Amino acid sequence: MLCPLCKISDTKVLDSRDEDIFVRRRRECLKCNYRFTTFERVDPPSLKVIKRDGTQEDYDHQKLARGIKLALEKRPFSCTQTDVIISQIEHAIVNNHKKAIDSKEIGEIVVKKLRDVDEVAYIRFVSVFKKFGSAKKFQKEAEKFSGK
Repeated sequence: MLCPLCKISDTKVLDSRDEDIFVRRRRECLKCNYRFTTFERVDPPSLKVIKRDGTQEDYDHQKLARGIKLALEKRPFSCTQTDVIISQIEHAIVNNHKKAIDSKEIGEIVVKKLRDVDEVAYIRFVSVFKKFGSAKKFQKEAEKFSGK
């Protein structure tokens, strides 16, 4: 692990906490004594995603993270909180124990998590996921939260 300040690889772990889907480690550089936190997660096993058109592609963590970060953009979430949400979603995807998963199923997992986390992020994501073509569909989905 490289120190973010001096880029030396000599660091020691001061504290380690297992938090379900990742391990949080507090580290200290042995050269400059800079302290920093790292989050370690297990790489998901090889997983194929079945697209809407029937083609398959390898699961891509970056693609999932990009979509969720866009939904959470300018919302009151820190980078760490966003990473935790992404890890929780990825954990739910991998826990299906399948070799292949439909992109629709991934989308439903994301929708469920974002609904619990943030209404605006949920609406943003679901509008793309469900391909809203009009403002009426957008409004209808938003009304579910207001109880109308």
